[in-house]
Amino acid sequence: MSGINDIIKEISSYHKKNGPSSEHKLVYDSSSSTLEPIYFWILDFMNDLFRGDVTKLIDNFSSSPGSGHFSELGQRATIMQQQASNLMGNINAIIKSIINILYDLKEFQIRLSNYKDSNSSNKAIREAGILSLKQIWMDQVDIKRGQGSINGLSSGNLQFVTLRDAFMAFNSLKDVDKADLNERVKRILKPRLQEFFEWKKRSEQELKKRFEIEKTYLKSQVNSVKLYARWAKPYLKAAQELATNEKLGENPSLVKIFNTLILELTLMGKSKIDIKDSVVSGDLPKDFTKMKIRDYYSVVIVDFKFRGIPSKAGQHYVFGGRAEVSFKSYVLNNEELKLFQKKLEDSDLNDALKLIQGMTDESLSQLNEDIESFLNDNKKSEKEKEIKEEDTNPFSALFSFLKKDKKEKQEDKIDLKELEKKSKKKENYAERYVRSLAEANAINTCFNIFDVYKKSHGMASFPFSENAEAKPPQTELEKWFGFK
Repeated sequence: MSGINDIIKEISSYHKKNGPSSEHKLVYDSSSSTLEPIYFWILDFMNDLFRGDVTKLIDNFSSSPGSGHFSELGQRATIMQQQASNLMGNINAIIKSIINILYDLKEFQIRLSNYKDSNSSNKAIREAGILSLKQIWMDQVDIKRGQGSINGLSSGNLQFVTLRDAFMAFNSLKDVDKADLNERVKRILKPRLQEFFEWKKRSEQELKKRFEIEKTYLKSQVNSVKLYARWAKPYLKAAQELATNEKLGENPSLVKIFNTLILELTLMGKSKIDIKDSVVSGDLPKDFTKMKIRDYYSVVIVDFKFRGIPSKAGQHYVFGGRAEVSFKSYVLNNEELKLFQKKLEDSDLNDALKLIQGMTDESLSQLNEDIESFLNDNKKSEKEKEIKEEDTNPFSALFSFLKKDKKEKQEDKIDLKELEKKSKKKENYAERYVRSLAEANAINTCFNIFDVYKKSHGMASFPFSENAEAKPPQTELEKWFGFK
């Protein structure tokens, strides 16, 4: 909980000065009672109070190395890791194949560009394309004749020095007949030109066919990656969730040879202050509906720290022991809440998640761009591209449980310094009043969760409680005279 509390103090100058708005603590020690009923009772009650806007911030555990629980979970994690490793090995092999296919397709594109240029309406481009193809034909086809090739005849003992230049210069048999050349040169040149034009026609058709076949094969390989990715995803996620927390492992309650388990769970519930509803209920003045006021949230954070002794019950374990549940209330505006979520993502609390995200690097993104360039080479509308994006990306299926929606991605682009600057913006009178109302609601909700739980379980509790009320903010003059 200290990590969450420190983050809130860092982002909120109000709570840095005043600390949590309220704080309650419940300690329950019983070797027979388990944590599950406590957790789910509070979770269900918070869902009712916050209308389902409850999130789990932390879910960590660590068990003693000498315990049976550690051994069994370690075996499960190993199985998940092995399955994921085998599937990832298959994925890597297919990715290597995809890389080779991409290189081949790029070579085909370069070759096809020469054929495209040779048919261009622009004379200069057309001549350059034909010259490139003639050079390819001489280097790859005609060279197989050995001394009888154009290069061999031009540079050999027969001294057909004009043959190479004539072949490169003329583009039809009529041009050869009109040229002032030796008859022996013409008799060699005509069949070679005719053969070249036949090769040009057939090789272009064959190259286009191979290009389409390679694209089809690329698509099948991409689909294979997506299939293996879907299979690997649950194993990767399960292996990550079964990993013990290193920081909890340093807890003095964990003795190597003891049969002990430490759990750390944190829930956060938040509710937004609705200005219109608050005006109707009389909690805010009517003029507040006309003002530009930032959104304020009543936030309650419930932290569970459990030290238990795992005992086997059938195929599963039950945990009895000591549970410490702390309830804290806060009030955060919209910028502070966004900053809190971003700071939490960047903190060590999500280090295991970062390890998985590190598997997707820039090279995979670049590879995906090449894949999309070949599979989406036809012109599509932007809407169609968005629909096809998931199908053409072979890596999105593997890491979809880490992927955020479009709105969250836009929020991530917000500059952190700009967000910190906005969160520290000075509040006006109306915003301070709304903050006071949100704080009162958070204090009351936090106490209700704590109080109702104790009463419903027959524990000693307060016979009555004074609800916190929203207080109008004081002016500097009122503070100077000491008014309360």
